[in-house]
Amino acid sequence: MSGTKRPGNGEVLEGLALAHGAFNVIGGLWPLLHRRSFEWFFGPKTDQWLQTATGALLVSTGISQIAAASTAEGQAHARRAGLGSSLSLLSVDLLHVPRGTIRPTYLVDAALEAAWIAAWISMPAPAADDGRRRR
Repeated sequence: MSGTKRPGNGEVLEGLALAHGAFNVIGGLWPLLHRRSFEWFFGPKTDQWLQTATGALLVSTGISQIAAASTAEGQAHARRAGLGSSLSLLSVDLLHVPRGTIRPTYLVDAALEAAWIAAWISMPAPAADDGRRRR
């Protein structure tokens, strides 16, 4: 027996919330801080305001996930925010790549978003996310 302690569900959820939050912050900052490299990879954008708005929303989602990671209630929030943002982005990727609206490189993002969804749904819901509405 090794003496190493396995992390509990709360610790794993905290790590997942922190990692997904950091991913969202970095992904959101990329088009805001270095538009040229972002557009090199994902293609030129005609609506710069939309690119800016999407990046800003991803940054705020990521910050929210990071800030919430340390408690069960916060982890439930991070899970909902993570699933919501990943499902939204995955839907956009899978709808618009086949139409030719966006470049096939968005399938890289689709794969990453699918991985975040799989990570969140493979974990038991945090104690504060038991499916009942709070009043």
